[in-house]
Amino acid sequence: MIVRILGEGQFDLTDADLDWLNELDTAVETAVENGDQAAFETALAALLDAVRSHGALHELDALDPSDLILPPADATIDEVRAILGDEGLIPG
Repeated sequence: MIVRILGEGQFDLTDADLDWLNELDTAVETAVENGDQAAFETALAALLDAVRSHGALHELDALDPSDLILPPADATIDEVRAILGDEGLIPG
């Protein structure tokens, strides 16, 4: 599975990573729904850090489409609210 963090690049993760990514995504979604800026910043940072630390950088020369696209670390709560789907940032 290829996950893109906007402004940073793509990371290769396994399908098995989806469960814990969804847990972190739920925290982002909850913070956005509650309009809790502090919780949002913490949750988004945790999600992006998890992708960076568990994923491997995808080949820079490859032109492969991303399976998931995550907002940049400096995204605002309103920007993330606009891109949240019914299943959060990470479907599943």
